[in-house]
Amino acid sequence: MIKSMTAFARAEKSENQMSVQVEIRSFNSKYLDIVTRIPQIYMSLEERVKSLIATHLTRGRVEVRISIKNETEGAVAFELDVTKAKAYYDILTQLKTELNLSSEIAIEQFLGAGGFVQPAEVISDLDKDWHVIQASINVAMVDLVAMRKKEGDFISDDMKKRLDHIENSVATIEKDANNLVPIYQERLKERITSLTRGLVEIDPARIAQEAAFLADRSDITEEITRAQSHLAQFRTIMQSDEPAGRKLNFLLQEFNREFNTMSAKVGNAALSHIIVNVKAEIEKLREQVQNVE
Repeated sequence: MIKSMTAFARAEKSENQMSVQVEIRSFNSKYLDIVTRIPQIYMSLEERVKSLIATHLTRGRVEVRISIKNETEGAVAFELDVTKAKAYYDILTQLKTELNLSSEIAIEQFLGAGGFVQPAEVISDLDKDWHVIQASINVAMVDLVAMRKKEGDFISDDMKKRLDHIENSVATIEKDANNLVPIYQERLKERITSLTRGLVEIDPARIAQEAAFLADRSDITEEITRAQSHLAQFRTIMQSDEPAGRKLNFLLQEFNREFNTMSAKVGNAALSHIIVNVKAEIEKLREQVQNVE
């Protein structure tokens, strides 16, 4: 099954005064690379987040952003910076003495200065919070995978058209390659006639022998057979439920090798032109495969 590596999904889930919003973006990558942005107090859950995403995906760079609003009892508290407050009180007392002030030091003066009382989030039950976070991630991942599948369908349609073109080209190459002996015979006659200016009698048997020798050196039967096998295997991989990207990329390398060999063997301009076009299609397939999981 062909799936794209590019997609985006967002999900939000609320439960017991706790709200979790998840945004996930995925991009092309040779491997599975998961990057998370999680509130600091939940960083201990990072590996759980990565492991959960890895159950859905096998390849691609995945950026996960998790926002959490927790208003459950005990989840939010405050802490006092006593050392800072005492230092501030001492300086106010000194100021009062220096200026001979009679007014009392009020609590409002501390609140106005700020920095003494800070909110401190407290996780009362990490496993219970993980339940909500996990549910949000799963919802987002369902949408992300669906989007990757939809985009993969477009890629798959394009690949099938290119495979059909290559298959037709291979059939043409196979047909024309079987007719090379007469072509080589005619070419040899023309060259000998040109070199001898028609003064030497041409031996048909010797011409046939030499043409057969050239045809044998140019034989691409094995390469055609392997190319046909690669075509069938390519389609099988595309239809498989397993991730296809790495396998298809390797197969295209083998594909390219066969046509490079054909190009080196065949001394026929028409066939060489077809092979060049096939190699161009293989390159376009390779570009598409870079987007496939």
